[in-house]
Amino acid sequence: MTFLIASITPVIIFLYLIYNKDSIKEPVKLLAKCFFGGFLSVIVTLIIDGIIQITIPEPSSALGSSFYKAFLIAGLPEELSKFIILYWLVWKSKDFDQHFDGIIYAVFVSMGFALIENIMYVSNYGLITAIWRGVLSVPGHGFFAVIMGYYFSLARFHNKNDINKLLLLSLLMPALFHGLFDFTLFYASKNEDNPLFSVLLMIAFTFTVIKLWQLGLQRIKQHHLKDGER
Repeated sequence: MTFLIASITPVIIFLYLIYNKDSIKEPVKLLAKCFFGGFLSVIVTLIIDGIIQITIPEPSSALGSSFYKAFLIAGLPEELSKFIILYWLVWKSKDFDQHFDGIIYAVFVSMGFALIENIMYVSNYGLITAIWRGVLSVPGHGFFAVIMGYYFSLARFHNKNDINKLLLLSLLMPALFHGLFDFTLFYASKNEDNPLFSVLLMIAFTFTVIKLWQLGLQRIKQHHLKDGER
């Protein structure tokens, strides 16, 4: 029970913070669909990962292996899975009628994913992992979703000629940040015998996290301003 509470709490906190920023509350039914759709995105990710692992072998070098795991096994498949669920559930919904809506729906999908992933990691590695994931990984998934939702809303409400471009950015930008987030950690763990390089990688990781938070908060503010102009 302790592990379950430790897994759920950071997800609830992030959802509460984002939900509180929504001036016109979204239907609970659709939010629930998005959240539980995040569970489904875990299965989609596992399928995509399986296909990638069969068709593209993992490189043997530390650099190649870290890139492979960060971008091809984690970043791109996970964000693609979330994007598929988000598009399926929300794109044609009549309740998707404000800029901030794209962000909140994307966050609910992402937090559904993060909850399942959290439970899996904490069950295997314990409470210390729960603390680190609560501080870093859960907010990371949350802000990846903020970026996804930002471009998702632009695709919905802006120039129709740019829909495909903006939808692609809705997928690729969070995948890029997700990949960078994981890559610095994976590569640092493979260079523990080189303390100086590991420190440099952790500095890069810290910079990525700070930039992610800054960009996420900026995107939230921008869409709030757009909704105020409508």
